[in-house]
Formats: sequence, C-alpha cells, structure tokens
Amino acid sequence: MTIIGLIGSGNIGTAIAKQAVAHGHQVVLSNSRGPETLTDLVDQLGERARAATAQEAAAAGEIVVVTIPFGAYDTVPVEPLAGKVVIDTNNYYFERDGHYAAIDAGETSPSELLAAHLPKSKVVKAFNAIQAAHIVDEAKPAGDPERRAVPIAGDDAEAKRVVASLVDAFGFDAVDAGALIEGRRFDRDKPAYGAEVDAETMRTLLQQG
Repeated sequence: MTIIGLIGSGNIGTAIAKQAVAHGHQVVLSNSRGPETLTDLVDQLGERARAATAQEAAAAGEIVVVTIPFGAYDTVPVEPLAGKVVIDTNNYYFERDGHYAAIDAGETSPSELLAAHLPKSKVVKAFNAIQAAHIVDEAKPAGDPERRAVPIAGDDAEAKRVVASLVDAFGFDAVDAGALIEGRRFDRDKPAYGAEVDAETMRTLLQQG
C-alpha cells in the first residue's frame, strides 16, 4: 500500500484516485478551493481517501501527482516534495494558460518547467496523453491484446520504474520515452498525444514526435 497525494482533483486526478483506491492504495486529495469542497468525492472513493490542502497532500504522499492547469505549476509546494517521485500529468494549453515564450520557442517543455520549480524532486511525466475517463474505462490486464500504452519520461531511472509499475498496475503498458526532455514527444499535438495504441505502435509514434 502506498499513499498517493494529489495536487489537483479534476478529471485526471479523480481517475487516478479511483484506480489507486481500487488497487489498495490510500489517496490524499487536494484542490485550489479547499478540502471541504472534496467531501462528495471522498465519500465516493471510500475509506482509503481523505481530503487535505495541497501542502498537506504533498507532505503525506509517498508518490505525489501534480494534476492542475499548467499555468499554476509554480504554486505547487516545493519543500514537502523534496526527494519524492512526482508524476506530472499537466498539458500546456496556451488558450487557457497564456503563452510561455520558452515553450513556444522549443527551448523547454511544461514538465521541465515543473522540474525546475521542484529541483529536489524526481519528476516523471505520465498520464497527460490519455483521456481522463480512459484511465479507468480502458484499463486491461497484462497480456490482453487490446491493452493500451501510456508513455512516460523522466531523468531518474528508479522514479520511472516506480511510475511504470503504477501504470502497469492500473492496466496499461508503460513506454519509456527517455529523459524528461523527451516528454515533449507526447505533448499536445504530437502523434503520440491521445493515441489509443499498443506499446509497439506507441514507440513508433514517439519517434515521430
């Protein structure tokens, strides 16, 4: 059993939380509006879930999922996440987040900016390139011919192993795209983004990104 903290409890966060409790983990949920707004979700998830502030979720989680609008990435608590595996599900939508010149110019990527904000954390990009509902609805057991792939990227090998294990438990094949900088290969508008494909095809799409 692992305690998974969630900074953000929207569609992706809720889907990950559902999968986590279904697989015996505990979740600590947070959002920008306060824990009292998460009562219904906690009741739905059951005894393995509780609500907290973002600071508390960051401190409690052994693995922490950052799943908030990208433009708010610099509000993520820093010190409580030192040394921890942080899963980044964020996507950059300039229509919502405003333009970031360095991203637009290809000088950096959303996950790299989060990693720079969390210099002592082990950031792994995952679950950004799959529809939230599919995280629950499209899960398949290992070996199923229709099992889908989820790409991941990160600079720490052990952190990627931890995240890949979670992806596998949730019902998907984790495909390692490489270092965190390679996460841009499955960012918005890339061939791998949103692709409903198996692991072999995902590897091919990542090479096209």
